[in-house]
Amino acid sequence: MTTHHMSDAELARQPAAYWTGIAYEALIAFTRARQAEKGYTQPQFWLLRNLSENDISPDGEGMTLAELREAMKSYIRPEDDLAAESRDLEERGWLRRDAEDRLWLTEEGEQARVDLARNAPAIRAALHEGIDDADYVVALKVLRQLILNAGGTAP
Repeated sequence: MTTHHMSDAELARQPAAYWTGIAYEALIAFTRARQAEKGYTQPQFWLLRNLSENDISPDGEGMTLAELREAMKSYIRPEDDLAAESRDLEERGWLRRDAEDRLWLTEEGEQARVDLARNAPAIRAALHEGIDDADYVVALKVLRQLILNAGGTAP
């Protein structure tokens, strides 16, 4: 499907699931490509965030891979290999593993998390180019209502 020659009426009849799926894949691909250019992966960034008491982790305690997978279940992709990603972060000195196989964020890992987070505004700006904040808010409200109408739970 293409929007190049579709009228507003034709667009209004388009299936939301199709468009949200296309949008999801494009946004993830774009974000991951920008992160790869900077030398890290999205799952690596999520691991750092989930282990940081200054970010997603409520207490900064170490977690097993199974616990991390559970914590990330709403956004991890099937192809994401947390075991391989965590090994890479251990090699960089950003994570350490204890005797109980729990992963812990190191001081270097916390600094890396802070440094990597600085890339997010540029990624967001590129994705939002040409989109007014008010239009973006309307789009999210529409998506939220579609989720609720489908019986889902929306944030």
